[in-house]
Amino acid sequence: MTRTTPPRPADITAVLAQLTPLARTATRLHPRPGSPSTRHSSVGGPLLWPAAEPWPRCDGPHELDGVNPPTPLPDLRLERRIRAAAHGRTLTQQERETLARIRPERDGPVTQPPAPQPYAGSMAMLPVAQLYVRDVPGLRAPAGADVLQMLWCPFDHPPDQYMPRTALFWRTAAEVIDILSTPPEPPVTQFAGYLPEPCLIAPEQVTEYPDLMELNEETQDRLADGSTWQAAGTALDSSYAPAPQEFYRDALSVAPGWKVGGWASWGLTDPAPQRCPACDTAMEPLLTITTGEWNESTHSWIPYEDRTAASATGHGHPDPCHPTAVQIGRGHSQQLYICPAAPEHPHTELMQ
Repeated sequence: MTRTTPPRPADITAVLAQLTPLARTATRLHPRPGSPSTRHSSVGGPLLWPAAEPWPRCDGPHELDGVNPPTPLPDLRLERRIRAAAHGRTLTQQERETLARIRPERDGPVTQPPAPQPYAGSMAMLPVAQLYVRDVPGLRAPAGADVLQMLWCPFDHPPDQYMPRTALFWRTAAEVIDILSTPPEPPVTQFAGYLPEPCLIAPEQVTEYPDLMELNEETQDRLADGSTWQAAGTALDSSYAPAPQEFYRDALSVAPGWKVGGWASWGLTDPAPQRCPACDTAMEPLLTITTGEWNESTHSWIPYEDRTAASATGHGHPDPCHPTAVQIGRGHSQQLYICPAAPEHPHTELMQ
């Protein structure tokens, strides 16, 4: 399985040479549905976890919003299997009854949300990503480690964290002899989008430039001036005429989708530089977890291998944009940052 990002529709360094030293290499992971084993790099797959090592748990707080009932993992997996099998056809009566049991219809609109209720007990964390250094160019591990494992708790953690709480583990694969064959699972997930579908990955390196919001005001103004692009001989689509800088944002700066390294995207908040909580070093993006692999503004990043499927969506074909089934907030991303001086230091995370 390979994925190939098309060349960028313009050379931004020919438009603004001062962006040249700001180039960074990111590794797009391109997760796609598969059957990974513990020896694969994966999203939502099994982890190479030592049988004698305790499985990570989250002690909360876990809070139900009173509107979205938690879903048992077996029910959620059954729901997904039914919908995948029925794609492009009418549900059978039995399928409709099963889905109605899993997600009963509300009696009416929610006019007054109920008070949040705590969900008692600790929660076994869910595997989200396992990345072997051999597979992912640019993944910098602590000395001696060669695999990164990331798990999360499938609940929001208000008031500070309206997204899953994550845990990172670096380990040496050769040291894991006895593998935990049946890891514990949480009894429920707060939202369906917090249970990743098992995916294999097809890492690919691409060049990125800073998000528009990270550029200084002078550079932003030049990108917003159509004559800047004309002088470089770059013809913009008419849809970008009112705001040429959006062409930079959509097609030339930050790649969409799951990735390692590169630049962070911003928009939900202003840029917020992260500092290592242990040593105060400026942190760098480690892993970006996204709701989709692209959106309507970032079609130029769709890999060649997915273009036919992407154009067929809505005609009895599944949507290739959402292979992991993960959803962060209302279609956002979750960014994990790492200390470049000491990757074993505590990481930080943001929603964007």
